Amino acid sequence: MNMKILYAEDEKSLSMAITEILKIEGFTVDPVYDGAEALEHLQSQEYDAAVLDIMMPKQDGVLVLQQIRDAGNFTLVMLLTAKTQVEDRINGLSCGADDYLGKPFAAAELVARLQAMIRRSTCYRVQTQSVGNITLDCDSLELKSDVGSLRLSSKECQLLSLFLKNRTAPLSTAQIQEKLWDDNKDNGVILLYISYLQNKLRQIRSSVNIEQNGDTYRVVSV
Repeated sequence: MNMKILYAEDEKSLSMAITEILKIEGFTVDPVYDGAEALEHLQSQEYDAAVLDIMMPKQDGVLVLQQIRDAGNFTLVMLLTAKTQVEDRINGLSCGADDYLGKPFAAAELVARLQAMIRRSTCYRVQTQSVGNITLDCDSLELKSDVGSLRLSSKECQLLSLFLKNRTAPLSTAQIQEKLWDDNKDNGVILLYISYLQNKLRQIRSSVNIEQNGDTYRVVSV
């Protein structure tokens, strides 16, 4: 299936090279060179995924991400970050990024991560799950209870769906990484996502929460 990608990178030589590689791999690619242009495209067109460099002219990638999420746009987003931009990565994840990739990166890794991100999103958007007083709709990315509702990022939805499917058995961070991340994602990012979910479950007064026991986690009634 042909996938349409927005690629936002202000280094034009890098953009041209990566755009050609993505096209060879079967993607349709719209390259843009600053954050304002990226936002305009995301507001006016449908994409299977967007790759946003954090450091861009006019608007940075995190701000673009935040604005589309606030507007209810849940296009899959991968952020490109310098290895020193730890705070930016955390801000991006908290705003709803689905993945990030450190610069410099290998083109083959970008392609593989994009394919995996899209594939996993497709796999998890096939059902509605209900536990206690919450319902998770993986098609709309909506988490709701009898007192409220909110939207999740695609990765948050995948993670909560994984927990709900495995209520009878605790999951270790290694098992979560194997199922939801292709690369050697450090445990800190996984724990960050779990923290986001715990907070969102509290916001809607969920009757279930994610409980930690050592290096394992499971959904429990509260």
